[in-house]
Formats: sequence, structure tokens, C-alpha cells
Amino acid sequence: MVEMSGFGIAVAAFIIITLVVGVFAGKLVKNSGKRLIVAGKSLPLAMVGTMLAAQAVDGNSSLGNVALVFEFGFWAGAVIPLGLGLCLLVTAAFYAKPLNKMSMITLPDFYFRRFGNGAEGISGVLMIISFLVLVAGNLAASGFILEVVFGIDYFWGITISALVVVAYTIAGGLFASAYTNLFQVYLAIGSFWAGFLFFAGGFSDVPWDVIYNNAPPEFMDLSGLYDIANGALINWGAILALGLGDIVALDFMERVFAARSPKTARRGALMGGALTLFTVVPTSMLGIVAFYYLPGDTLPDLALPLLSTEFMPFAIGASILMGVIGASMSTASGGLLAISSVVSRNMVQRIIRRRWMGKPNWSDKKLLGVTRLAIIPMMVAGTTLGYFVPAPGIYLILAFDIVFAGAFAPLTFGLFWKKANMPAAIASLLVGSGLRLYFFFTMPEEWAGLDTMIPPVVSFVLFIVVALATQNKYPGKARHDVRDYVPPEEDVITGEDLKHFNEGSDAMPGGQNSNTSGPDEDIESKNTV
Repeated sequence: MVEMSGFGIAVAAFIIITLVVGVFAGKLVKNSGKRLIVAGKSLPLAMVGTMLAAQAVDGNSSLGNVALVFEFGFWAGAVIPLGLGLCLLVTAAFYAKPLNKMSMITLPDFYFRRFGNGAEGISGVLMIISFLVLVAGNLAASGFILEVVFGIDYFWGITISALVVVAYTIAGGLFASAYTNLFQVYLAIGSFWAGFLFFAGGFSDVPWDVIYNNAPPEFMDLSGLYDIANGALINWGAILALGLGDIVALDFMERVFAARSPKTARRGALMGGALTLFTVVPTSMLGIVAFYYLPGDTLPDLALPLLSTEFMPFAIGASILMGVIGASMSTASGGLLAISSVVSRNMVQRIIRRRWMGKPNWSDKKLLGVTRLAIIPMMVAGTTLGYFVPAPGIYLILAFDIVFAGAFAPLTFGLFWKKANMPAAIASLLVGSGLRLYFFFTMPEEWAGLDTMIPPVVSFVLFIVVALATQNKYPGKARHDVRDYVPPEEDVITGEDLKHFNEGSDAMPGGQNSNTSGPDEDIESKNTV
């Protein structure tokens, strides 16, 4: 039997509280698939902004940041919160309002409405693969923390994390994330700063200048942003993959869709971006602290847990571990829910049942049941990957490399270019992602980073060329107005999003079934948690 330390007791209590809150949040689901997946499009600003920050301040980000700084230097880790913060700011500026206004349940819904079932299916598969990687990374981060604080094997650490996440995801869906994030995220951010200031403020047994100057010069100078030999290409590739590729993120967009209005979605993304950028300094500098205190042969992913348990005051170290494991479980939960939603709604309900088999539509309750059922095999897949190939920081960047390569161009052109059409979307998805896969096996190590940056550029250029070449047969303008179309709720739930498109009915913006009266009106009184 494992004898639990003070850290173990604190983390165990925190996990139990998280589980209880998440399960009780299930009362808000009310037998509705839409409420499970996007909280009924009812969440206020405080919850949306906090949830978006939680997706960025998770185990992949924090453990990964400290691990990469410990191993390669400041910029190798700092690019993670920088990229994620940039992503949320760009989302706020250009994407949040129009995407929230369309009243969708999953991100592949956009590809279906704008480009059809083919683009929906391909984008859905890419996003499922991408987010299995993301879930695996966060479960790995949770497993590492539990391994250190409980003194158990990593297998049991990741298994316990997976079981807790499955329980409250099935019960409460996005509501569970919303309510657990309210006490997880601010604890994590506050404790990061407390940990950093403990060392930088001279409260530890070693002066800060000794800790700081112990790091090699190339760890702290700007060469990580311009010297290829010091990883500049990899670092810029990571910033672009996270800053732009993360826009095509199921968990981020799940929260954007859940905002009660377009304006709330935009403000929530701004809030999440600001909170994320606020973590750049403390989390990255803790990697430099770890470089001083920990032996060089330390497993990098254990750097933050070991630093927290062995070299910080109990209150600070325990808070860091609780905050990180909470945010990790939340992100794993959000990613797991998003994957399962794409499987149930886009793959099974719309493509397999309606498109291929011609079977009747599902009710909201049926969507709920199938989504909950899909959570179990998706978690098994994510846990298996996280156990056999544990690499939280690398996983985070790889997850968004996949969708950045092929899915970013169709989303952007689909929203903002009237000539965007189906052939261009299909070509961009297949070639961009295929090229990224090809580079994975063929790109020389010294050019690592270009394998991230080249495919999306090719995808963008190809999209434009194909769209212009096929306008006569597939005019893009025919579907461009779908970005201003708000389907009746019953059509959204059954998967017949375009049933009344072009009819000029009250399903159009401003009608009684619309969630908004216009692009800038913030009708928060119509939707409540």
C-alpha cells in the first residue's frame, strides 16, 4: 500500500473535488446532446474566457514548457504559451463572432455547411487524429504528476487520470469543464507566479542571479529565434502551428460555440488569450530553475513535478501540481468530448446514417447517448497512446501541425472569400495534410520546422488555384452566405443544418429561431446556463 505524502493528499483531495463538481454539473445536461457538447450555447463571458485559458494552461503546455526549456532553452518552451495566446487573440479578432453566430455543434459542421459531406468527413478524420494526440499528451502529463506525488507506476497514474476524466465527461460534458475550470485555472496561474517569484525574489536558498547565470548563454539569448543551429526553425514552426493551427482546434471552437452570443465569444477569446500570455514568463523561467536544481539526466517531463515537490514550499508546490493536473484533466475532457462529438454527429449521424444508409435522423436524446458511448473507446485510444509514447510538450505542437497543414486554409477562405468552393477545400485538406505526413518521414533533421511551415503555404496556394479553376462548375458564392445563416435548433440537432437554407424563412438571422439579431448584438438574456 502506498503511503501518501502531503502532496499526495492534496492532489487526491483536489481530484476528488474535481470529480464531484464535474459529475454534479451533469444535472445541467438535461438529456440533451447539444447541452452536453456545447452547453446549450448558454455560457457567459467569465466561463468562456476561463475555459479557453484552461485549454491553453494545461499539462501539455505547462509540463511541456518547463520540460522543453529544461532540455533546450527558454524559447523552446516559451513558444507554447506564446503561440496559444496568439491563437486566441487572432480568434477573437477574426473567427469567434462569425463562427459563434452560425450556431454549430462541432467544427466539422462548418466544413459541411460551406463545402459538403466530403470536406466534413476529411476534416473530421484529421481533427479526430489531432485531438487523440492532444488527449494523450494531457493524460501523460497527469500520469507523470501522479507518479511523482503518489509514488506509483506511471501506468497507474495515467489510468487513474483517464478514469476520472471519463467519469465527469460522460456525466457533465462541457458543463463539467466550465464549472471545474473556475477553480482550476486561477489556482494554476497564481501558483506558477508564486513559484517563479519564490526563486526570483530571493526567497530560496540560492540567489536568483546564480540560478539564472547557470543556464548556458544560448538558453536565454535571442538566438533561439534566429539561429537555425539553436532551433529557430523549430521554434517558429511551433509558434505558427499553435498560433494559427490551433484556430482549427475542436476544444477551442467547442468553447467559442458554447458562448451565449457572438460578442461574448469574441470577448472570451480575448480574455483567454490575455490569461495565457500572462503565463509565459513564470512557466518558462521555472524551466531555467529546474536546469539549476535537477540533475542533467532527469526525465524532462518530470522536471516540474520534481521541482514542485522537492524545492518549493509545500503550499506553492502543491498548488502548482493541483492546478496543472486540474487543467490537464479539463483539457483531456474537452478534447475527448470534442472527438466523441465529431464521431457521433458528423461521422455516424450525418455521413454514415443519413448520407450512406438513408436512415432517419436522431433526436437530441439519441445524440446524447451515442456521444457518451463514443467517449469510452476514444479515451482508451488516447490513454494507450499517452502510455506508450509519453511526450506532453511535443504532442501539443504535433496535434496542431496536423490540422494547420490542411484544415486551416479551408476554414479561413470558407469564412472570408466568396469564391471558396468544394474542390478547393478537398484538394487543400488532402494535399496539405498529405504533404505534412510525407515531410514527417523525409525532412532532414537540420531542417526541422520547415515541415510545419511549408504544407500550410502549399495548402493556401493550392486552394486559390483550384477554386479559381473550378468556379464555372462549382461556384463558391452559392454557399458563401451560409456564414450568415442560423438554422432552427431542431435542424442543427438532427444534422439537417441546411434544410431551410435559401428559403428566406424565419431561420435566417433576425428570425425567431436565430440566436442573434445581427452580427454585433449581444442578446445574453435569451440564453442562460
